[in-house]
Amino acid sequence: MAGLFYPPLEPPPIGEGSATEVADGVFWLRMPMGGKIEAINLWALADGDGWTIMDTGLRTTETAAAWRQAFSSTLGGRPVRRLIVTHLHPDHSGMAGWLAQKQPARLWMTRLEYMTLRVLAAYTGQEAPEEAIRFYKAVGWEEDALDYYRARFGDFGKALYPLPDSFHALEDDQRLLIGGREWIVVVGKGHSPEHALLHCPEAKLLISGDQVLPEISSNVSVHPLEPGADPLTDWLETLRAIPGRVPDDVLVLPAHGKPFRGLHARIGALIDGHETGLERLLALLATPKRAIDVFPALFKRQIDKKVLGLATGESLAHLACLRSRMLATEEVDDTGIRWWRASTIN
Repeated sequence: MAGLFYPPLEPPPIGEGSATEVADGVFWLRMPMGGKIEAINLWALADGDGWTIMDTGLRTTETAAAWRQAFSSTLGGRPVRRLIVTHLHPDHSGMAGWLAQKQPARLWMTRLEYMTLRVLAAYTGQEAPEEAIRFYKAVGWEEDALDYYRARFGDFGKALYPLPDSFHALEDDQRLLIGGREWIVVVGKGHSPEHALLHCPEAKLLISGDQVLPEISSNVSVHPLEPGADPLTDWLETLRAIPGRVPDDVLVLPAHGKPFRGLHARIGALIDGHETGLERLLALLATPKRAIDVFPALFKRQIDKKVLGLATGESLAHLACLRSRMLATEEVDDTGIRWWRASTIN
């Protein structure tokens, strides 16, 4: 992408526990994802006689084996004393409970991320709630899609080790001393409830998690748990605020993709991409549409059942954003289907 620069850093092997030092005392590890996104980036920060770890990887035997290798190689046998999880998604939080068992590490997360993660983990093994089925019926899902959702409901917790029963809450603008340097917590919203980024002014580093990625835009979705949410407005507001808090000269350490420079340009491109999508969506709403009818305005790929949930959530997020801007309205018909159209009063 124009405006981005990738320093000549050698990506560490995926799932081997070895690391690349990207700055003094900051090490880059990669753990396997096993999907279209092949790896998640984790960050080990030298911290006195031990380590602070950022994010954990999915709960898999491969990730556990890689961490065991990392304990003896990258971490040199020194203990992990602090475990920071940027947000609740399993590729970030999945091994948190395992690491807390194996190391003298205390879990640090923002409060809403931790509490929401516990709620979602509690669904494991349960049947899909009727309220969630009504939610997806209302957007236009057919019975085969609903059956696929029912069959997979509760899988979220299977990608997690049981969480520690206590945690240390992170808060926006909080200062953490890690390895003798100050790191500032920057809370982002939209992709998840209270996503924690870490900015080190002295080292000119930003650990951005999923909030700012170099090649893809993170999913921003409305879910049955909070059907009236407007996460895209939250996400855009967060992105617009970051350049006023984090200078453009940082090296960005994302959760996926390579470390890069050009933070402000990337944020501008992310915002522009979604604003363009909102314009296409609004044009499509000249006649009433269900959420599943607006996919062509937002996605280039064909939407199959494997990504239908993500696509539906993202479409609802864009529709909710237009509603908040008073550019679109919704009505529920006699069968419970939600229909969206461009507002006649702008």
